[in-house]
Parts: sequence; C-alpha cells; structure tokens
Amino acid sequence: MTYGGSNQPRPTRNERREAAREKARLLREEQKKRERRNKFLIQGGVIVAVLAIAALVVTLIVQNTRPEGPGPRNMASDGILLTAGADGGITAVETPALAAKETPTPTVPDESGTVANIVMYVDYLCPFCGQFEATNSESIRTMVESGAATLEVHPVAILTNKSAGTQYSLRAANAAACVADTSPDSFFDFNALLFENQPEEGSTGLTDDEIKGLAKEAGVSSLSTIEKCIDDAQFKSWVQDATNRALTQPVPNSDLPSITGTPTVLVNGQQYGGSLEDPAEFQSFVLQATSATFNDSESTPTPTPTPTPAQ
Repeated sequence: MTYGGSNQPRPTRNERREAAREKARLLREEQKKRERRNKFLIQGGVIVAVLAIAALVVTLIVQNTRPEGPGPRNMASDGILLTAGADGGITAVETPALAAKETPTPTVPDESGTVANIVMYVDYLCPFCGQFEATNSESIRTMVESGAATLEVHPVAILTNKSAGTQYSLRAANAAACVADTSPDSFFDFNALLFENQPEEGSTGLTDDEIKGLAKEAGVSSLSTIEKCIDDAQFKSWVQDATNRALTQPVPNSDLPSITGTPTVLVNGQQYGGSLEDPAEFQSFVLQATSATFNDSESTPTPTPTPTPAQ
C-alpha cells in the first residue's frame, strides 16, 4: 500500500553527488560569464575616461600653443590715447594693431606746456583704482573735453589671481581692449562703467555677460563683434604681455623704471602720489605739472639758425 508521493525510485547517493557537481559546474560557468562582462564594462569605462582625458589635454595644448594674434587697434603704446573731439566729446587717436610680440610705440607727448598729458595704468579689480576713478573721473572728462588735457589709459591685469579663479582682472582688461579695438570713442564711458560697477577684490567679479551689458550701456558700435571678442578672450595674450612690460620695463616719457602697482598716474611724466579721495589735490597737481612743463619749454633757448656760407 502506498500513501501518495512519486512512484520514482529515490536517487542514490552517487546520483545526488553527480547532480550537486553539475549544479556547481553551472554556477561556476555563470560566475565566469559575469566576471567577463564586468571586466569588459570596466575596461570600456577606463578607455572612455582615458579618451576624455586625452581630448582635454589636446584641447589645452592647442589653446596654449595657438599662435598669438595681433594686439588691439588704437593701443600701439599699450594704452589708448583720448583727446577732445570736434563735437566737444572725447575721441580716440587711431593707431594700427601691433603684431604679436611687436615692441609698442610710445606716445609723443605735447610739450608745449599748455596741455596736461595724463597717463594712467589701471587694474579693473584694484580698489585704489576705483577710489581714484570715483574721485577724479568727471574732472578728467571735463579737462579732456575742453582740450586742456589728454588721457592715456593702460589696462593691466596684476590681480588676475584675486577673483576666486575667474580671472576677472584679465577678462576686464581684455574687454577694454576689445572696445578700444572696435569702438575706441566709447572707451572713456566703458572704462568709467567698469569702475562704477567694480566688484570687490577676492570675489568672482562680473560675468562676461555682465561685462557685455556694460559695453552695450556705453553705446559701443558693432556690439556683436565686441561680444565675440569678449567671449573668445581675443586679446588675452596681449593683456598678459602688456602687463609684463609695464611691470618690468621703463615707463615711457617718465623717469620710472617700471610701475610697481596700480593706479600709477602720471601728469607730464611726473607721478601723482597724493590723495585718492580729494579731487582738489589731483587738480592742483595737474596745474603744477603743466606749469612746470610750460616753464621748462620757456626756459629752453631757441637754437639760432646757422648762417649759410657764402658761395
């Protein structure tokens, strides 16, 4: 008599052992398949990562070895020279662009003693430059518009590493060069707006879009060209070279062996060292420097013409 269950005979010990071995074999084969799949995926991931790193390295090499282009137009002296315009405004003296690594051509100053030649080396992140600009910008505008002074502005990037990694100082100086190159008569207003909206040293600074907004506010011509110049950092190498020249080479038309900081302000070759917050003090210095030039020109004897020998 049976009480349910299979009628199949119970597996022997050897059969059970063989079944266990077969199951173990199948498990080992499945494990090997998984290991091969994982190895393939890991190798594929490593290859993708290596290719991505290689592409990044190639991009950096190309960027760093890309031939330098010419500098900006209208800055042959490493600065832009602004004078009184025919309509009573401010206009730039136009000059051709310097070739890469070409030596700048110093501006020939007016030595009549009737015009103040104001030269400024500025960093757009420098708080002392911002103080000087806030104090004296409008009086300098009046002097230039009236023809009593010329203004030569040299943007430099000494504080490039003081903006939380965004290189604001370098980007702002590049933007100034972009405006000088394409819309030079708007430079004075753009320069003033950069200082009116000056970020704090150590901050990330203005974004490129914010800088482009200031260019638009300054009324630049060919805005799209300037925006592309800003996006491409077109004059980055020129800014770096001009900054290095300012810090290591004699300052033209002066006795300074180089600039040592910003702002460096000269009037007729004499360096201003007075208050950054007293407009009357700077105006007095301008008058003094101009008067000194005038007295020097008056005291210089006029060469007497040499008679032509009789034939």
